[in-house]
Amino acid sequence: MKMDFYKKVEEIVAKDRRYKPDAYEFVMQALWFTQKKLKKTGHVSGRELLEGIRDFGLQLYGPLAKTVFKHWGIKTTEDFGAVVFNMVSCGLLGKTEEDSLDDFKNVYDFDIALDASNAFKQGFSGDL
Repeated sequence: MKMDFYKKVEEIVAKDRRYKPDAYEFVMQALWFTQKKLKKTGHVSGRELLEGIRDFGLQLYGPLAKTVFKHWGIKTTEDFGAVVFNMVSCGLLGKTEEDSLDDFKNVYDFDIALDASNAFKQGFSGDL
């Protein structure tokens, strides 16, 4: 990622200290993961991104995904929405007129979705 990305993330974190910089980098990587998985080059919905975040998080961190997210300040799907909209506000991501923070509210429960055994039952593919 370019230095401009990290500079903007520093600016975001200076204004909104709820989330660690690693959460922003992860969201960007999860977006790329999701686009590749869905064979899309552009916009993905909040729900699609959250599904990608879950799958990518489990692929990278396995059963520790929930713990890693919590360390970053992420406790709910809405927290990921706040990260995304912080990135939108500084130009790192774009959005459509239909996109809203509500798209990220209560999409899944971390205790269930980030349990590796449940994720595999729900169809986690693990493919990059």
